[in-house]
Amino acid sequence: MSRRHQITMRQDEIRDFLDKGRTMILVSNGKDGFPHPMPMWFWVDDLGVVYMTTFRKSQKINNIKRDPRVSLLLESGDAYQELKSVLIFSNAEVIDDIDYTAEILFNLSSARGDLKIGEAEENTAIKAALRKTAEKRVVIKLVPDKIISWDHSKLRGKY
Repeated sequence: MSRRHQITMRQDEIRDFLDKGRTMILVSNGKDGFPHPMPMWFWVDDLGVVYMTTFRKSQKINNIKRDPRVSLLLESGDAYQELKSVLIFSNAEVIDDIDYTAEILFNLSSARGDLKIGEAEENTAIKAALRKTAEKRVVIKLVPDKIISWDHSKLRGKY
């Protein structure tokens, strides 16, 4: 009998797991038919939308333009009884706008703890610096269509 229902994460657990995550695997579909998995930094907004940035001319962007269907995987754990994962299926949207990309870079860097958020003036200066990086990049916006999760620790070692 399946015990899948026992290991599925609740919405709040999924959100907490995503907020603590550092690197998510983005899997796009390559032109040769093979999956193209790439580790990506990410940020999740209040509505659960996932954002990533990458170089405008990257292979993953070419793949997404050809076929927007992607999957995302965030995982943790070293032993079977510790495994936690969130698998997201989505249609990727590529947004090529420098100001928007700079804003997403700011949010992503802030969420990762890479920036010390300060007063409005300081934040404006940080965003201006990020704009230079944003000139070469685009945003990948990922609204989840389906989410599958598992947390083997919920079984408390009983299989």
